[in-house]
Amino acid sequence: MATLRKELPFIIIALIPFVYLAYVWNQLPETVPLHWNAAGEIDRRGDKKELLVPIFLLSGIAYFIFLILPKIDPKGKLNKMGNKLNQLRFVISLFMSAISVFVIYSVQQNSHSKPTFIFAVIGLLLAVLGNYFKTIKPNYFIGIRTPWTLENEEVWKKTHLLGGKLWFAGGLLIFLLCLVLNSKYAFYVMMGITIIISVIPIVYSYLTFKKIKSSETK
Repeated sequence: MATLRKELPFIIIALIPFVYLAYVWNQLPETVPLHWNAAGEIDRRGDKKELLVPIFLLSGIAYFIFLILPKIDPKGKLNKMGNKLNQLRFVISLFMSAISVFVIYSVQQNSHSKPTFIFAVIGLLLAVLGNYFKTIKPNYFIGIRTPWTLENEEVWKKTHLLGGKLWFAGGLLIFLLCLVLNSKYAFYVMMGITIIISVIPIVYSYLTFKKIKSSETK
């Protein structure tokens, strides 16, 4: 019963898109828009039953991944994060459900979508995740997992401290810019900043590892 009470909020969040889809199902035509390009223009249509696939991938799998990962973590580091892991899980689950609902809403409107909204929300998610980086314990599933962070706990800590700051600042920048830019430029801004804040910590983890190893051999 305690486990059910703990899981209930996450189950409810995961089910929200499915409930919303069921609510608008009869209002949807048999053929609906299923994909939009970076400009928000519809470039593929299909049977409305196909909507179940992306909704499950976004919302359903997000739930099951976080349910399973702590159980298969060989070192049990994720469970040691305690409430921080639940908070991180809550944020990601809510984000996935929000994107799912937005997709359904766009299909229901059967018109030009607003991808800048998704880009802005992605930026906000990156900022929130960055705020949690310093609390993530070394593990094989979540965080900046490079050969050097996994090899050395000090490298893990330093890399996630830097990565957290970069993701927080980069995510906020994406969020703010995507509110004012058109869809085409917002997409390139989001991708460019995301690549930068992802690559820098990887390079930093390698350089930090080499520096630590070099000092140990002296």
